[in-house]
Amino acid sequence: MAKFLAVGAGFSGAVIARTLAEAGHEVDIVDARSHVAGNCHTERDAETGVMLHKYGPHIFHTDNERVWDYLNQFTEFMPYTNRVKTTSQGKVYSLPINLLTINQFFGTAMSPSEARDFIESQADLSIEDPQTFEEQALRFVGRDLYEAFFKGYTQKQWGCSPTQLPASILKRLPVRFNYNDNYFFHKYQGMPRDGYTAIVEKILDHPDIILSLNTTFRREQASTYEHVFYSGPIDGYFDYELGRLGYRTLDFREIRAQGDYQGCAVMNYGDESVPYTRIAEHKYFSPWEEHEGTVCFAEYSRACEDGDIPYYPIRLTEEQELLRRYVALAKQQESVTFVGRLGTYRYLDMDVTIKEALEAADQFLTLRGPGQKIPAFFVDPI
Repeated sequence: MAKFLAVGAGFSGAVIARTLAEAGHEVDIVDARSHVAGNCHTERDAETGVMLHKYGPHIFHTDNERVWDYLNQFTEFMPYTNRVKTTSQGKVYSLPINLLTINQFFGTAMSPSEARDFIESQADLSIEDPQTFEEQALRFVGRDLYEAFFKGYTQKQWGCSPTQLPASILKRLPVRFNYNDNYFFHKYQGMPRDGYTAIVEKILDHPDIILSLNTTFRREQASTYEHVFYSGPIDGYFDYELGRLGYRTLDFREIRAQGDYQGCAVMNYGDESVPYTRIAEHKYFSPWEEHEGTVCFAEYSRACEDGDIPYYPIRLTEEQELLRRYVALAKQQESVTFVGRLGTYRYLDMDVTIKEALEAADQFLTLRGPGQKIPAFFVDPI
């Protein structure tokens, strides 16, 4: 039996460890934190009993049947539809922008075809090839909707002007000309009955997996294993010797109350004058439960500094160049594969993270053998 190491007990490391263990291999898995599941970590609040998403809300959604079937081995998914609200200029609207949002905002009662024509009349059609976030918004929804719902929120979230962000960020945000307010459009959507941490704990529940928490990985340990799967920050693996990649991190302000606080799971705040980006009321993520008290967290986005938890890779021009240099350095390493959001410096949803982890383990088991070189990346991060 070969001995492997997975660094990071989030979904990437856990899924890879389980796949290798089921193939007959011993796997050590380490994590510097005191819990598994990474930023998906959930736990019961001692006072209210509410299941808390300790690092911000995570709603599972996917079209990938393999990923859906895989997770259903380890949890029962409960029906959950993500319906987001936003407060802008003293009024509450529905997100993503849909027919109700448009009619509320403009004080109209337009039909789908009327609304489509109206939004096209608002759009800046002189922008033929949008390059920035702002150009993308102006081209497709016009200045009024852009300034109400996107400009301030985006500036707070990313810490820079939307004119500095690529248009691709906004392409993920749909505009609908019907009253469908489901934030996602994937075939499979839900929330695990017992939270995400319970899923990862069950994935790691295998006799050939040895879990060590509160354990920091050191690069020299790699030589003691046949292969290492590293899901920590790629620049951290090299002790930041080329410089630090840019991330945004989050600070949370806790709010407790009796009854309901805001009446929905997530309320965004689009005005730049409001310092937080959103408030999440966590009992609404488990609508099948009943709780007298409530726990909310207001989220404040800022630049990630040494010692902070990285959330969102920035991936602007400066970071892209630095990433190329780290990728080149990673490809020179022996017996190490970089995986996951931090290891490949990409923004990944949970389902994509799990899909890539399953595929990475499959490819590793296929390639592994005398004389075979395992690549540093199964997915090109550039």
